[in-house]
Amino acid sequence: MIADDIKNKIRGIVGAENALDSDLDRFGYSYDASFVPLFPANKPELVVRPATTEEVSKIMAIACEHGIPVTPRGAASGRTGGSIPLKGGISMSLERMTKILEIDVNNMMVWAEAGVRTIDLYNACAAKGLFYPPDPASWKFSTIGGNVAENAGGMRAVKYGVTSNYVMGLEVVLADGTVLLTGGKAIKNVTGYNLTSLFTGSEGTLGIITKALLRLIPMPKKRGTLQLMFRTLDDGCNTIHQMLQSGLLPAAAEIMDRFCLEAVAKHRKTELDPAVGCCIIVEIDGEDDAALDTQAKKMEAVAKQCGVYQFRVAQTQQESDELWAIRRGLSSAIASLVPNRLGEDISVPRDAFPEVVRRIGAIAGKHKLTIAVYGHAGDGNIHPSILCDLSKPGEEERVHRAVEELFDATLAVGGTLSGEHGIGITKKPYIAKALGEAGVKTLAAIKQALDPKGILNPGKIW
Repeated sequence: MIADDIKNKIRGIVGAENALDSDLDRFGYSYDASFVPLFPANKPELVVRPATTEEVSKIMAIACEHGIPVTPRGAASGRTGGSIPLKGGISMSLERMTKILEIDVNNMMVWAEAGVRTIDLYNACAAKGLFYPPDPASWKFSTIGGNVAENAGGMRAVKYGVTSNYVMGLEVVLADGTVLLTGGKAIKNVTGYNLTSLFTGSEGTLGIITKALLRLIPMPKKRGTLQLMFRTLDDGCNTIHQMLQSGLLPAAAEIMDRFCLEAVAKHRKTELDPAVGCCIIVEIDGEDDAALDTQAKKMEAVAKQCGVYQFRVAQTQQESDELWAIRRGLSSAIASLVPNRLGEDISVPRDAFPEVVRRIGAIAGKHKLTIAVYGHAGDGNIHPSILCDLSKPGEEERVHRAVEELFDATLAVGGTLSGEHGIGITKKPYIAKALGEAGVKTLAAIKQALDPKGILNPGKIW
């Protein structure tokens, strides 16, 4: 319980309008984009919206002194419940910290506050001819701080990597309010432990990221989009595998199974060719049109060897945008079809992608469940979505057995529990299987060293 005098101290720091404790406001900060039920609601006792690092620091000092749990929050677009305030306390929303502080063209880096939207950062850098590649599907509303805290991925990870590949330094507020700067603009930097990497992907359990220094690269001069249709999911998986084996490296390669395509067709009120069982959308980039044409022809040749049914090159930017809109809207289209959907986020070595997709199909058959398969096929990151109605007798038990078997199958082929969404709440029961006892103890030791009172995002990861 946060006493009134403590609330008043916090209001004195951020202003009364940014320290909210009405029931409706607290409910608004009790959930995120995960599948954690809304009820009973995990409402914080106080929602705090600081505008500066100094304010975050002062609030953390108060929270530390009084042992108040603090759950950092960006745009709440996370899929594993990372920003849900399980233990009440303070929901620390960084939504007002939206400044792009510096675009350093000479060093090709950008400093941004945690609340900057990913797409705004991308556009600001693109205006200067610079490219920030990470593009999570939620990039129109997810924030840089959340991207770093969860080590978000995205469509272009197959060629350009994930968020952590671009984080050069961070400003972090520790549990006791201390402000820590890590990393810097030097490309080579091996001074001490790599604290930047430690906080990246730490899911708000080790510190609150208030600013990020991100590496940029030159913007590709040309981009092209391809659409490949197959009769079977297996043909599509094989094409991706053979494409990579042949030395082709697309910027993005997204796969969708028949059920996903049906969901999109229903959502867009269009007809789906009954012969189509799988679709891959590929983005290629290069110096000029000739480079794109060369890549497209090589990919078409590989696809033909793997039995492609239709091969299409987008002829205009509008066509390209429409193809990517299908992919970015896929999750919502699927979710609209059923009462409940449990979307997972597994990642496997690239050569294990076809095998794990086959195993997912077997698990779906065994438990008589529909599991839609889509994801970033080029980098082995898959999002199997179990479609269900948990109100049906016995359904919830079958779903959870299927999830456990899905993770077992992933680990069996050398994969891991998460490629880009983190562990949060939803994957806690499985982390020991992935990391082993020694791995979990090591994480806990780091947590204890940086947050001895356990006030930062308690109840997450393990």
